[in-house]
Amino acid sequence: MLKVTKVSKVYEGKVAYRALTDIQLEVDKGEFVAIMGPSGSGKTTLLNIISTNDTPTTGTVEIEGRNPHILKKNDLAKFRRNELGFIFQDFNLLHTLTVEENIVLPLTLEGVSVKEMKKKAKRIADSLGIASILAKRTYEISGGQAQRVAIARAMIHQPKLLLADEPTGNLDSKASKDVMGMLESINKRENTSLLMVTHDPQAASYSDRVIFIRDGKLHAEIYCGESRQAYFQKIIDMLSLMGGDNNDFSSVRL
Repeated sequence: MLKVTKVSKVYEGKVAYRALTDIQLEVDKGEFVAIMGPSGSGKTTLLNIISTNDTPTTGTVEIEGRNPHILKKNDLAKFRRNELGFIFQDFNLLHTLTVEENIVLPLTLEGVSVKEMKKKAKRIADSLGIASILAKRTYEISGGQAQRVAIARAMIHQPKLLLADEPTGNLDSKASKDVMGMLESINKRENTSLLMVTHDPQAASYSDRVIFIRDGKLHAEIYCGESRQAYFQKIIDMLSLMGGDNNDFSSVRL
């Protein structure tokens, strides 16, 4: 459902900087893929290109057979709203709105009726365990609850591809496990394709496959077997082999 073909990214300036080189990547329908690598490896640049927040210097991105980078502005905005869901490390919630209003924000842009919006918000809030906080403001809830709200907002229009950038980066270990359990559940239940950039090996161990990027190039990939503990250990071993600064990867959460 996602196909990245020979994508490179060069940032021009006094000294040109090559962030990505000939990236080849495919994600199947319903697959959960994590992207890992040291800081500055190019993983966030890749996610930004796939999410259409940035454009490739060369190469193509296809989502469900369509290249969003050649769409006109209005068509691209519609494509992003209908096909993609976004989850960020800092939640990106609007503090002037209630939890419910944040969740239904994508639907307001589509002109969905208030009755239908409330119905959808209630359904997804129930499934994520946040129905009791729908009337609260975002500054009245915890970080774990805020990330659940962000997930609800990302899923309210049932996107085909969910893109997550460090979804556990601002959470403690319990909230991280809760959020990753929810993402795994959404992936399995809704058959939503999920692409996640993370520094957290525990979070990555929920995926079907981990792709490692180093110096803007694909470095390696490993697949989840029958044992998640063994998969987790393989991720740790690969990160050790890749090296990098101690703070490039978050502390291990068991």
